[in-house]
Amino acid sequence: MAAIRSTLFMVYAIVWSVFTAPLVVIAGPLLGGAWAYRFGRLWRLGTQFGVENILGIRPEVIGRENMPAEPCVILSKHQSAWETMTLQDCVPNGAYCVFVLKQELLKVPFVGWGLAAMKMISIDRTAGKDALDQVVQQGRERLKQGFYVIVFPEGTRVAPGQKKRYKAGGAYLATHVGCKVVPVAHDAGELWPRQAFLKKRGTITISIGPAFDATGMSEGEVNQRVEQWIEAEMRRISPHRYANANASKQGS
Repeated sequence: MAAIRSTLFMVYAIVWSVFTAPLVVIAGPLLGGAWAYRFGRLWRLGTQFGVENILGIRPEVIGRENMPAEPCVILSKHQSAWETMTLQDCVPNGAYCVFVLKQELLKVPFVGWGLAAMKMISIDRTAGKDALDQVVQQGRERLKQGFYVIVFPEGTRVAPGQKKRYKAGGAYLATHVGCKVVPVAHDAGELWPRQAFLKKRGTITISIGPAFDATGMSEGEVNQRVEQWIEAEMRRISPHRYANANASKQGS
C-alpha cells in the first residue's frame, strides 16, 4: 500500500505543481511580490493536502504557544522535504516564512524559479564570511517586512538518530539583528526518509522549544543553546533512535 500511495502522491504533486508553480513565477513581476507569496501558499497547501489525504501523513504540534507573535529566527532540525512545507503552518496570524538556502537551488526549473520569486534568502556557500554577511543583510530586511526566517543549522538533511555540526548562519543572523530564536525538533525522517520514494503513513511530531532573545549573545552561545535543546528533544520524541547510545552510556 505504501508503494501505491507514494505513486499516487507523486502523480498528484507533479500535476498540481505544473498548474500552480508557473503562477508563483509570473505573479511577482506582473502583480507584485505579495502575489508570489499568495500563489506560493496555494501551491504549498495543495501539496500538503496530498500529503495528508493520499500519503496519510499528518502533523502533531507540541509547544505552539512558544512561537513568538513577532517575526523571529527559527532554527530547526532537517530530515526531509516535509518540514519545509509544514513548519510554515507553525507561525501565528497567517504570517509568511522565508528560508536560507544555497543559490544553486534558484536555478532549478519551476521550483527554483518560484523560490526566487518569493525572495528567499539565497547565499553563495563558497563566499566564506561574506556568505554570513549576505544572510544578515537579506535576513534583516525580511524580518522588518514581517517574515519569519527558517534556518536548518546542520545545513542539510540528516537521518533520524544522527546529527551534523550546527553551522553559524542562523545564529549569526539572530545575534547581529537582535531578535528572538526558536529551536524546533521533529521526527519527519521516520515517515519521509531523505531521497526515498516510499513514504509511510502516520503522525509526525513537531516540537517547538522555548523562544529566547539572542541580543547580546554570541553565535556560539546561540548555537550551543539551540543544539542542546534540539538534540535532547530528539531523544525524547525518537528514543528508539538513541537506544544503543543510551545503553553504551549505562554500560560504561
